[in-house]
Amino acid sequence: MIDEDSLRKLQRRNAAILPQLDERQRRLFAASEARAAGRGGIAAVSRVTRIAASTIGRGLKELDAPPPLKRGGVRRPGGGRKSLTETDPGLLDDLNALVEPDTRGDPMSPLRWTCKSLRRLAAELDKLGHKISHTVVGELLKKQKFSLQANSKTREGADNPDRDAQFGVINDAVKTAMAENQPAISVDTKKKELVGDFKNAGREWRKQGDPEEVRVHDFLIKELGRAVPYGIYDLAANTGWVNVGIDNDTAAFAVQTIRRWWQEVGRVRYALARRLVITADGGGSNGSRVRLWKLELQRLADELGVSIEVHHLPPGTSKWNKIEHRLFSFITQNWRAKPLVSYRVIVELISATTTKTGLTVRCELDNNPYPKAIVVSDDEMRSLNIQRADFHGEWNYTITPSTPHLKAVDS
Repeated sequence: MIDEDSLRKLQRRNAAILPQLDERQRRLFAASEARAAGRGGIAAVSRVTRIAASTIGRGLKELDAPPPLKRGGVRRPGGGRKSLTETDPGLLDDLNALVEPDTRGDPMSPLRWTCKSLRRLAAELDKLGHKISHTVVGELLKKQKFSLQANSKTREGADNPDRDAQFGVINDAVKTAMAENQPAISVDTKKKELVGDFKNAGREWRKQGDPEEVRVHDFLIKELGRAVPYGIYDLAANTGWVNVGIDNDTAAFAVQTIRRWWQEVGRVRYALARRLVITADGGGSNGSRVRLWKLELQRLADELGVSIEVHHLPPGTSKWNKIEHRLFSFITQNWRAKPLVSYRVIVELISATTTKTGLTVRCELDNNPYPKAIVVSDDEMRSLNIQRADFHGEWNYTITPSTPHLKAVDS
Protein backbone atom coordinates (compact mmCIF):
# COMPACT_ATOMS: atom_id res chain seq x y z
CA MET A 1 0.00 0.00 0.00
CA ILE A 2 1.50 3.37 -1.05
CA ASP A 3 1.84 5.94 1.76
CA GLU A 4 1.40 9.71 1.56
CA ASP A 5 5.13 10.44 1.41
CA SER A 6 5.65 8.01 -1.50
CA LEU A 7 2.64 9.48 -3.22
CA ARG A 8 4.10 13.02 -3.06
CA LYS A 9 7.43 11.74 -4.46
CA LEU A 10 5.56 10.00 -7.29
CA GLN A 11 3.76 13.26 -8.07
CA ARG A 12 7.09 15.12 -8.30
CA ARG A 13 8.62 12.45 -10.55
CA ASN A 14 5.53 12.43 -12.71
CA ALA A 15 5.63 16.21 -13.17
CA ALA A 16 9.35 16.19 -14.03
CA ILE A 17 9.64 13.10 -16.22
CA LEU A 18 6.33 12.22 -17.86
CA PRO A 19 6.13 15.25 -20.22
CA GLN A 20 9.49 14.23 -21.74
CA LEU A 21 8.36 10.70 -22.73
CA ASP A 22 6.58 9.28 -25.73
CA GLU A 23 3.49 7.07 -25.42
CA ARG A 24 5.30 3.78 -24.91
CA GLN A 25 7.79 5.27 -22.48
CA ARG A 26 4.96 6.82 -20.41
CA ARG A 27 3.28 3.43 -20.24
CA LEU A 28 6.47 1.70 -19.10
CA PHE A 29 7.24 4.45 -16.54
CA ALA A 30 3.79 4.12 -15.00
CA ALA A 31 4.06 0.32 -14.92
CA SER A 32 7.49 0.51 -13.26
CA GLU A 33 6.19 2.91 -10.58
CA ALA A 34 3.13 0.71 -9.96
CA ARG A 35 5.29 -2.37 -9.52
CA ALA A 36 7.60 -0.54 -7.09
CA ALA A 37 4.60 0.66 -5.02
CA GLY A 38 3.35 -2.87 -4.42
CA ARG A 39 -0.28 -3.62 -3.54
CA GLY A 40 -2.62 -0.86 -4.74
CA GLY A 41 0.13 0.66 -6.87
CA ILE A 42 -1.79 0.54 -10.17
CA ALA A 43 -4.70 2.55 -8.78
CA ALA A 44 -2.44 5.11 -7.07
CA VAL A 45 -0.24 5.62 -10.15
CA SER A 46 -3.34 5.89 -12.33
CA ARG A 47 -4.70 8.73 -10.14
CA VAL A 48 -1.39 10.64 -10.25
CA THR A 49 -0.46 10.16 -13.91
CA ARG A 50 -4.04 10.04 -15.29
CA ILE A 51 -3.02 6.95 -17.25
CA ALA A 52 -5.74 4.27 -17.43
CA ALA A 53 -5.27 1.26 -15.17
CA SER A 54 -5.65 -1.02 -18.22
CA THR A 55 -2.82 0.83 -19.94
CA ILE A 56 -0.59 0.42 -16.87
CA GLY A 57 -1.46 -3.27 -16.87
CA ARG A 58 -0.38 -3.52 -20.51
CA GLY A 59 2.88 -1.83 -19.53
CA LEU A 60 3.49 -4.43 -16.82
CA LYS A 61 3.19 -7.17 -19.43
CA GLU A 62 5.68 -5.35 -21.65
CA LEU A 63 8.12 -5.11 -18.75
CA ASP A 64 7.99 -8.88 -18.39
CA ALA A 65 8.36 -9.51 -22.14
CA PRO A 66 11.77 -9.80 -23.93
CA PRO A 67 13.11 -6.37 -24.95
CA PRO A 68 12.22 -5.40 -28.56
CA LEU A 69 14.87 -5.14 -31.25
CA LYS A 70 16.60 -1.80 -31.26
CA ARG A 71 15.04 0.42 -33.89
CA GLY A 72 17.53 3.22 -33.75
CA GLY A 73 19.69 5.03 -31.28
CA VAL A 74 19.52 8.44 -29.76
CA ARG A 75 22.94 10.02 -30.02
CA ARG A 76 24.20 13.28 -28.72
CA PRO A 77 25.32 15.86 -31.35
CA GLY A 78 28.78 15.03 -32.58
CA GLY A 79 28.62 11.49 -31.29
CA GLY A 80 29.35 8.36 -33.31
CA ARG A 81 32.05 7.42 -35.78
CA LYS A 82 33.66 10.15 -37.86
CA SER A 83 33.03 10.20 -41.62
CA LEU A 84 35.69 8.84 -43.98
CA THR A 85 36.31 12.27 -45.44
CA GLU A 86 37.27 13.48 -41.95
CA THR A 87 39.49 10.55 -41.02
CA ASP A 88 40.98 10.24 -44.52
CA PRO A 89 41.60 13.82 -45.78
CA GLY A 90 43.07 12.78 -49.14
CA LEU A 91 40.16 10.53 -50.11
CA LEU A 92 38.08 13.07 -52.04
CA ASP A 93 41.05 14.41 -54.00
CA ASP A 94 42.06 10.92 -55.10
CA LEU A 95 38.45 10.03 -55.98
CA ASN A 96 38.03 13.16 -58.10
CA ALA A 97 41.32 12.49 -59.88
CA LEU A 98 40.06 9.02 -60.80
CA VAL A 99 36.65 10.21 -61.99
CA GLU A 100 37.83 13.28 -63.91
CA PRO A 101 41.43 12.66 -65.01
CA ASP A 102 41.18 15.20 -67.86
CA THR A 103 39.86 18.13 -65.84
CA ARG A 104 41.97 17.27 -62.80
CA GLY A 105 45.17 17.30 -64.83
CA ASP A 106 45.98 13.66 -64.21
CA PRO A 107 46.72 12.10 -67.62
CA MET A 108 48.38 9.13 -65.90
CA SER A 109 45.24 8.17 -63.97
CA PRO A 110 44.82 4.36 -63.85
CA LEU A 111 41.22 4.79 -65.01
CA ARG A 112 42.05 7.09 -67.94
CA TRP A 113 40.97 4.52 -70.53
CA THR A 114 38.59 2.25 -68.60
CA CYS A 115 34.98 2.19 -67.40
CA LYS A 116 34.63 4.01 -64.09
CA SER A 117 32.22 1.70 -62.24
CA LEU A 118 31.78 2.10 -58.48
CA ARG A 119 33.54 -1.20 -57.77
CA ARG A 120 36.48 -0.30 -59.97
CA LEU A 121 36.77 3.11 -58.33
CA ALA A 122 36.71 1.45 -54.90
CA ALA A 123 39.41 -1.02 -55.99
CA GLU A 124 41.68 1.77 -57.27
CA LEU A 125 41.17 3.77 -54.09
CA ASP A 126 42.10 0.69 -52.10
CA LYS A 127 45.39 0.52 -54.04
CA LEU A 128 46.00 4.13 -53.04
CA GLY A 129 45.56 3.23 -49.37
CA HIS A 130 41.92 4.22 -48.88
CA LYS A 131 39.72 1.57 -47.31
CA ILE A 132 36.29 2.19 -48.78
CA SER A 133 33.37 0.19 -50.18
CA HIS A 134 31.76 0.77 -53.55
CA THR A 135 28.51 1.87 -51.86
CA VAL A 136 30.32 4.63 -49.97
CA VAL A 137 32.02 5.67 -53.23
CA GLY A 138 28.55 6.14 -54.71
CA GLU A 139 27.43 8.21 -51.72
CA LEU A 140 30.49 10.46 -51.97
CA LEU A 141 29.93 11.01 -55.69
CA LYS A 142 26.29 11.96 -55.15
CA LYS A 143 27.23 14.43 -52.43
CA GLN A 144 29.56 16.11 -54.95
CA LYS A 145 26.72 16.35 -57.50
CA PHE A 146 27.94 13.53 -59.75
CA SER A 147 25.39 11.36 -61.54
CA LEU A 148 25.28 8.72 -64.25
CA GLN A 149 25.03 10.55 -67.59
CA ALA A 150 25.09 9.59 -71.24
CA ASN A 151 26.95 11.47 -73.95
CA SER A 152 25.23 14.62 -75.20
CA LYS A 153 25.31 15.45 -78.90
CA THR A 154 26.03 19.17 -78.90
CA ARG A 155 29.34 19.70 -80.71
CA GLU A 156 29.21 20.17 -84.45
CA GLY A 157 32.84 20.81 -85.22
CA ALA A 158 34.84 24.00 -85.19
CA ASP A 159 32.84 27.20 -85.48
CA ASN A 160 33.49 29.33 -88.51
CA PRO A 161 34.34 32.89 -87.43
CA ASP A 162 31.69 34.21 -89.84
CA ARG A 163 28.98 31.82 -88.70
CA ASP A 164 26.79 34.39 -86.97
CA ALA A 165 27.24 36.87 -89.82
CA GLN A 166 26.10 34.22 -92.30
CA PHE A 167 22.99 33.56 -90.26
CA GLY A 168 22.32 37.28 -90.44
CA VAL A 169 22.64 37.18 -94.24
CA ILE A 170 20.23 34.25 -94.46
CA ASN A 171 17.73 35.91 -92.14
CA ASP A 172 17.80 39.18 -94.07
CA ALA A 173 17.40 37.40 -97.42
CA VAL A 174 14.40 35.40 -96.21
CA LYS A 175 12.72 38.39 -94.56
CA THR A 176 13.18 40.49 -97.70
CA ALA A 177 11.77 37.74 -99.94
CA MET A 178 8.72 37.24 -97.73
CA ALA A 179 8.08 40.99 -97.55
CA GLU A 180 8.10 41.10 -101.37
CA ASN A 181 5.93 37.97 -101.65
CA GLN A 182 8.78 36.05 -103.27
CA PRO A 183 9.12 32.31 -102.53
CA ALA A 184 11.63 31.31 -99.84
CA ILE A 185 12.17 27.63 -99.14
CA SER A 186 14.35 25.51 -96.90
CA VAL A 187 15.56 22.24 -98.43
CA ASP A 188 17.33 19.11 -97.24
CA THR A 189 17.39 15.33 -97.40
CA LYS A 190 15.80 13.46 -94.51
CA LYS A 191 17.53 10.35 -93.20
CA LYS A 192 17.33 7.43 -95.61
CA GLU A 193 14.95 4.73 -94.44
CA LEU A 194 14.98 0.97 -95.04
CA VAL A 195 11.73 -0.22 -96.54
CA GLY A 196 10.30 -3.30 -94.83
CA ASP A 197 9.15 -4.63 -91.47
CA PHE A 198 11.98 -3.03 -89.51
CA LYS A 199 11.84 -1.48 -86.04
CA ASN A 200 10.94 2.20 -86.08
CA ALA A 201 11.85 4.23 -83.00
CA GLY A 202 9.14 5.40 -80.64
CA ARG A 203 6.05 3.93 -78.99
CA GLU A 204 2.33 3.94 -79.73
CA TRP A 205 -0.75 2.71 -77.91
CA ARG A 206 -1.58 -0.97 -78.46
CA LYS A 207 -3.23 -3.74 -76.46
CA GLN A 208 -1.00 -4.80 -73.59
CA GLY A 209 1.27 -7.70 -74.55
CA ASP A 210 0.61 -7.23 -78.27
CA PRO A 211 3.58 -5.29 -79.73
CA GLU A 212 3.95 -5.18 -83.48
CA GLU A 213 6.52 -7.78 -84.52
CA VAL A 214 9.44 -6.63 -86.67
CA ARG A 215 12.76 -8.00 -87.83
CA VAL A 216 15.59 -8.47 -85.35
CA HIS A 217 18.31 -7.22 -87.71
CA ASP A 218 18.22 -4.16 -89.95
CA PHE A 219 19.61 -5.59 -93.17
CA LEU A 220 18.57 -4.15 -96.54
CA ILE A 221 15.85 -6.08 -98.36
CA LYS A 222 17.00 -5.69 -101.97
CA GLU A 223 13.52 -6.26 -103.38
CA LEU A 224 12.18 -3.34 -101.34
CA GLY A 225 15.20 -1.05 -101.22
CA ARG A 226 15.56 2.27 -99.39
CA ALA A 227 13.47 5.41 -99.30
CA VAL A 228 15.20 8.75 -99.86
CA PRO A 229 12.92 11.58 -98.67
CA TYR A 230 14.00 15.00 -99.95
CA GLY A 231 11.98 17.81 -98.45
CA ILE A 232 11.02 21.39 -99.18
CA TYR A 233 9.61 23.65 -96.50
CA ASP A 234 7.88 26.84 -97.60
CA LEU A 235 8.89 29.33 -94.93
CA ALA A 236 6.01 31.71 -95.53
CA ALA A 237 3.18 29.26 -96.11
CA ASN A 238 4.18 26.72 -93.41
CA THR A 239 3.75 23.87 -95.86
CA GLY A 240 5.96 20.98 -96.80
CA TRP A 241 6.64 19.01 -99.94
CA VAL A 242 8.49 15.70 -99.81
CA ASN A 243 9.76 13.78 -102.80
CA VAL A 244 10.43 10.14 -101.86
CA GLY A 245 13.12 8.75 -104.13
CA ILE A 246 13.98 5.09 -104.61
CA ASP A 247 17.49 5.59 -106.03
CA ASN A 248 20.44 7.78 -105.05
CA ASP A 249 20.45 11.09 -103.21
CA THR A 250 22.13 13.24 -105.86
CA ALA A 251 22.04 16.90 -106.80
CA ALA A 252 19.88 16.02 -109.79
CA PHE A 253 17.36 14.41 -107.43
CA ALA A 254 17.42 17.46 -105.15
CA VAL A 255 16.78 19.92 -107.98
CA GLN A 256 14.11 17.66 -109.48
CA THR A 257 12.28 17.87 -106.15
CA ILE A 258 12.39 21.67 -106.32
CA ARG A 259 11.17 21.49 -109.93
CA ARG A 260 8.21 19.28 -109.00
CA TRP A 261 7.30 21.54 -106.08
CA TRP A 262 7.37 24.59 -108.34
CA GLN A 263 5.30 22.96 -111.06
CA GLU A 264 2.65 21.68 -108.64
CA VAL A 265 2.59 24.41 -105.98
CA GLY A 266 5.09 27.22 -106.36
CA ARG A 267 4.06 28.75 -109.65
CA VAL A 268 0.43 28.93 -108.49
CA ARG A 269 1.17 30.27 -105.02
CA TYR A 270 3.78 32.75 -106.31
CA ALA A 271 2.48 33.66 -109.74
CA LEU A 272 4.43 36.96 -109.82
CA ALA A 273 7.71 35.48 -108.58
CA ARG A 274 10.91 37.02 -109.98
CA ARG A 275 13.29 34.99 -107.88
CA LEU A 276 13.35 31.88 -105.73
CA VAL A 277 15.30 32.02 -102.44
CA ILE A 278 16.72 28.70 -101.24
CA THR A 279 18.36 28.02 -97.88
CA ALA A 280 20.29 24.76 -97.73
CA ASP A 281 22.94 22.92 -95.75
CA GLY A 282 26.55 23.29 -96.76
CA GLY A 283 26.96 19.59 -97.53
CA GLY A 284 25.11 16.65 -99.04
CA SER A 285 23.46 16.57 -102.43
CA ASN A 286 22.80 20.33 -102.18
CA GLY A 287 26.24 21.20 -100.85
CA SER A 288 27.99 24.47 -101.56
CA ARG A 289 30.87 22.64 -103.31
CA VAL A 290 28.76 20.30 -105.43
CA ARG A 291 29.16 21.25 -109.09
CA LEU A 292 26.15 19.27 -110.26
CA TRP A 293 23.94 21.18 -107.81
CA LYS A 294 24.82 24.47 -109.46
CA LEU A 295 24.53 23.08 -112.99
CA GLU A 296 21.07 21.64 -112.27
CA LEU A 297 19.98 24.92 -110.69
CA GLN A 298 21.09 26.73 -113.86
CA ARG A 299 18.92 24.41 -115.92
CA LEU A 300 16.02 25.01 -113.55
CA ALA A 301 16.46 28.79 -113.70
CA ASP A 302 16.43 28.60 -117.50
CA GLU A 303 13.21 26.56 -117.43
CA LEU A 304 11.38 28.73 -114.91
CA GLY A 305 12.66 32.07 -116.06
CA VAL A 306 13.37 33.22 -112.50
CA SER A 307 16.59 33.88 -110.65
CA ILE A 308 17.54 31.34 -107.99
CA GLU A 309 19.18 32.88 -104.94
CA VAL A 310 20.99 30.34 -102.75
CA HIS A 311 22.24 30.74 -99.18
CA HIS A 312 24.06 27.87 -97.50
CA LEU A 313 24.21 27.36 -93.76
CA PRO A 314 27.76 27.52 -92.37
CA PRO A 315 29.55 24.20 -91.79
CA GLY A 316 28.46 22.36 -88.68
CA THR A 317 25.09 24.11 -88.30
CA SER A 318 22.74 21.76 -90.14
CA LYS A 319 20.44 21.37 -87.13
CA TRP A 320 19.50 25.05 -87.46
CA ASN A 321 18.06 24.51 -90.93
CA LYS A 322 14.37 25.42 -90.63
CA ILE A 323 13.22 22.27 -92.39
CA GLU A 324 14.73 20.11 -89.64
CA HIS A 325 12.55 21.34 -86.80
CA ARG A 326 9.55 22.64 -88.73
CA LEU A 327 8.97 19.66 -91.02
CA PHE A 328 11.20 16.61 -90.54
CA SER A 329 10.76 16.46 -86.76
CA PHE A 330 6.97 16.26 -87.14
CA ILE A 331 7.22 13.57 -89.80
CA THR A 332 9.34 11.52 -87.41
CA GLN A 333 6.76 11.99 -84.65
CA ASN A 334 3.91 11.02 -86.94
CA TRP A 335 5.41 7.70 -88.01
CA ARG A 336 6.95 6.71 -84.68
CA ALA A 337 6.69 2.98 -83.92
CA LYS A 338 5.19 2.32 -87.36
CA PRO A 339 7.26 -0.05 -89.54
CA LEU A 340 7.79 1.46 -93.00
CA VAL A 341 6.79 -1.67 -94.82
CA SER A 342 6.31 -0.14 -98.27
CA TYR A 343 6.76 3.06 -100.26
CA ARG A 344 3.02 3.61 -100.13
CA VAL A 345 3.05 3.50 -96.33
CA ILE A 346 5.90 6.03 -96.27
CA VAL A 347 4.10 8.40 -98.63
CA GLU A 348 0.81 8.13 -96.71
CA LEU A 349 2.46 8.70 -93.32
CA ILE A 350 4.34 11.75 -94.56
CA SER A 351 1.23 13.15 -96.24
CA ALA A 352 -0.77 12.74 -93.03
CA THR A 353 1.65 14.88 -91.01
CA THR A 354 0.01 17.99 -89.57
CA THR A 355 0.47 20.30 -86.58
CA LYS A 356 -1.73 22.60 -84.50
CA THR A 357 0.04 25.57 -86.07
CA GLY A 358 -1.30 24.62 -89.50
CA LEU A 359 1.49 22.62 -91.11
CA THR A 360 0.39 20.51 -94.07
CA VAL A 361 2.57 18.22 -96.14
CA ARG A 362 2.29 16.86 -99.64
CA CYS A 363 4.30 13.80 -100.57
CA GLU A 364 4.88 11.96 -103.82
CA LEU A 365 6.96 9.00 -104.94
CA ASP A 366 9.78 9.51 -107.45
CA ASN A 367 10.59 6.33 -109.40
CA ASN A 368 13.26 7.93 -111.60
CA PRO A 369 16.89 6.75 -111.51
CA TYR A 370 19.56 9.20 -110.39
CA PRO A 371 23.00 7.81 -111.21
CA LYS A 372 26.03 8.77 -109.17
CA ALA A 373 29.44 10.02 -110.27
CA ILE A 374 28.22 12.46 -112.92
CA VAL A 375 31.19 14.63 -113.81
CA VAL A 376 30.65 18.33 -114.47
CA SER A 377 33.38 19.76 -116.65
CA ASP A 378 35.17 23.07 -116.20
CA ASP A 379 33.56 24.32 -119.42
CA GLU A 380 30.10 23.61 -118.00
CA MET A 381 31.01 25.46 -114.82
CA ARG A 382 32.22 28.45 -116.81
CA SER A 383 28.91 28.51 -118.68
CA LEU A 384 26.96 29.11 -115.48
CA ASN A 385 25.31 32.51 -115.20
CA ILE A 386 26.22 32.85 -111.53
CA GLN A 387 26.86 35.95 -109.46
CA ARG A 388 28.62 35.39 -106.17
CA ALA A 389 28.10 37.71 -103.22
CA ASP A 390 30.99 39.73 -101.84
CA PHE A 391 30.51 38.05 -98.45
CA HIS A 392 31.36 34.36 -98.74
CA GLY A 393 30.52 33.90 -102.37
CA GLU A 394 30.83 30.14 -101.91
CA TRP A 395 27.82 30.29 -99.56
CA ASN A 396 25.82 33.09 -101.13
CA TYR A 397 25.21 33.25 -104.87
CA THR A 398 22.48 33.87 -107.42
CA ILE A 399 21.95 31.91 -110.63
CA THR A 400 20.00 33.79 -113.29
CA PRO A 401 18.50 32.47 -116.52
CA SER A 402 21.03 32.28 -119.36
CA THR A 403 18.58 33.83 -121.83
CA PRO A 404 15.60 36.17 -121.33
CA HIS A 405 12.50 34.21 -120.53
CA LEU A 406 9.07 35.42 -121.62
CA LYS A 407 6.27 34.19 -119.37
CA ALA A 408 2.96 33.44 -120.98
CA VAL A 409 0.22 35.88 -119.96
CA ASP A 410 -3.35 34.63 -119.77
CA SER A 411 -5.68 36.60 -122.02
